[in-house]
Amino acid sequence: MQILPYIIQQTQLPSKSIENTIMLLNEDATIPFISRYRKEMTGNLDEVQIGEIVKFKALFETLEKRKKSILKALEELQVLTSELEQKVLRTRDLISLEDIYLPFKKKRKTKAETARLQGLEPLARMIMRQQVNDLEYTASKYISNEVDTLEQVLEGARFIIAEWINERSDVRNNIRQQLARFAIVSSKIIKSKTKDEKAQKFKDYFDWQESLKRIPSHRLLAILRAENEGFIRLKIEIDSDSAIQKIEGKIIRTQNTCAPQIQLAIKDAFKRLLFPSLSNEALSIAKEKADEAAIIVFSKNLKQLLLGAPLGEKRVLAIDPGFRSGCKVVCLNAQGALEHNETIYPHAPQNQSIEAIKKINFLVNAHKIEAIAIGNGTASRETEQLIKKIQFTNNVAVFVVSEAGASIYSASKIARDEFPNHDVTVRGSVSIGRRLQDPLAELVKIDAKSIGVGQYQHDVDQTKLKKSLDTIVESCVNTIGVNINTASEPLLSYVSGIGPKIAENIVNYRNENGSFTSRVSIKKVPRLGGKAFEQAAGFLRIKNGENPLDDAAVHPERYALVAQMAKDLKKNISELVGNKEIIQKIPLEKYCTESTGLLTLKDIISELEKPGLDPRAKAKVFSFDKNIKTISDLRTGQTVPGIVNNITNFGCFVDIGTKESGLIHVSNLSDTFVKDINAIVTLQQQIMVKVLEVDVVRKRIQLALVK
Repeated sequence: MQILPYIIQQTQLPSKSIENTIMLLNEDATIPFISRYRKEMTGNLDEVQIGEIVKFKALFETLEKRKKSILKALEELQVLTSELEQKVLRTRDLISLEDIYLPFKKKRKTKAETARLQGLEPLARMIMRQQVNDLEYTASKYISNEVDTLEQVLEGARFIIAEWINERSDVRNNIRQQLARFAIVSSKIIKSKTKDEKAQKFKDYFDWQESLKRIPSHRLLAILRAENEGFIRLKIEIDSDSAIQKIEGKIIRTQNTCAPQIQLAIKDAFKRLLFPSLSNEALSIAKEKADEAAIIVFSKNLKQLLLGAPLGEKRVLAIDPGFRSGCKVVCLNAQGALEHNETIYPHAPQNQSIEAIKKINFLVNAHKIEAIAIGNGTASRETEQLIKKIQFTNNVAVFVVSEAGASIYSASKIARDEFPNHDVTVRGSVSIGRRLQDPLAELVKIDAKSIGVGQYQHDVDQTKLKKSLDTIVESCVNTIGVNINTASEPLLSYVSGIGPKIAENIVNYRNENGSFTSRVSIKKVPRLGGKAFEQAAGFLRIKNGENPLDDAAVHPERYALVAQMAKDLKKNISELVGNKEIIQKIPLEKYCTESTGLLTLKDIISELEKPGLDPRAKAKVFSFDKNIKTISDLRTGQTVPGIVNNITNFGCFVDIGTKESGLIHVSNLSDTFVKDINAIVTLQQQIMVKVLEVDVVRKRIQLALVK
């Protein structure tokens, strides 16, 4: 089996596009680079399509590696025939491959193996051939010291037959099909856990059953979590009698004395070997699909969060609010550097609100603050109302910012390295302020799982989750571009072709030699060779550099082309950049070559018109209903403002200013069927919602979207 037809079959993408993409991947090109700068080679594949090629390339390579391992094992066992070898080589999936290998796999001591050692395999073969007329007489010949009764002899032969049946791929596939179509997953509460307070959040699953193929991903993950935590028992079921009858139809050809023995062996094979193994396999496949669905949800949310609206380079005062321990206040300059920090105590028990107001007013004037960021945790609403009482001399916008993951960052090595002389409270406040300035630059410092978006992220395959989230972060960072002279080490590490070590070298070089003045000078960074430069250069920005193209997404390999365009127009590059009227006069066809087609040329023109343009929207001020602070303040029928703070497959959660977020179930998002929740709402979107139900005891709020 060849890789190209395999990926074509899986993706339905053009052959040439796949072939060229594989070649680029084998040359260590990254997805963002291929998507942005090799459009002619790929036929304009986007990052998602290239990601699919990467995925199936990895699956193919895993499959081929396993084939080699199995062929080697079969050869060592001296059972490899040309027919068996071809069967292995033609296999297109791991499950079928393992079925082929199953009869030859070295087994632990089984009942069948014990029976073989007792010399019962010849009898088992005779029974399986169904050609024994007097079975009792034939079987009696196998009585020995180890098996001294007729029933023991027949039982041993049945163990061997059961193992053969278990190893038949046609039988296994038939049961797989029945599991895929008809399996029911059910759950029951463990009686001793009925009154366990922690179990109550899984109350819906104390007595539950549902079709395995139809169960939504979030529900399956919830049930599996409840099982893992020891609150419920989970069971997979199909119609056993029907499944056994189907196996009998495949194997039993006569009704002589062998048939009853084979029937018993089939029942034993099904209950002891086939069903336990294949039901676990079916559940595992369902779990993989649920993981994939949850990871997709998480990835979509993370992308929206990372590409959230930045305030930009503004001077910010950030507050991490609190009651007894006070509110931690920091002042940041426009580049996010810490200028001042202290603690105020406006709330109970100290109640020093007047002193706090005076202090905030002083700091805003002294540091020329343009915006205030307040964390959305404990005492957030009270702090917001306090700040809004202050009559500032200048217009100071007030924002409430998500604290999710700020505590993780503040205790991290990254934070300690950035602020070695400050404690975790100061670092957390800085993170809140920087999130307002640029969410992407700050959130890349935090483990994505700690950001608080998605569903059941701790229950899914952690390797797959990390790989998917790293891909999303890399995509977002390279979509926006990075200022190489101000970017942190974590941010730089996600730039195409860079990675953690080169990012560290860039920061060290910058600290020792000052700012980079051109993209060419980036090559002086240790270990940043030609390949890394090719992959990274187009995504690294240099403000006010020697060449105006250094602040655009035009790749250095196209600088000569742009210079020729400018020369043909009798202009220099500086006159060309940003001059839409002149740029539109460029005859693109004139500059087309085999490697530089219209797709690339149009990208270049777009960048020349608006070099370094940030595609993100700008941050908007939002205010909660001032009369709502706790869940007890809510009443059915109220209409209140809120911010979408999480999206799942079953609906979205909305921050309405209470400690608990409210849920808009998918059925309450629209009057029509909702296929994709992200088509209705987006993360951090400001919306109006109607309160449908308030359960103070369970701390649940049901909402509906107000159109």
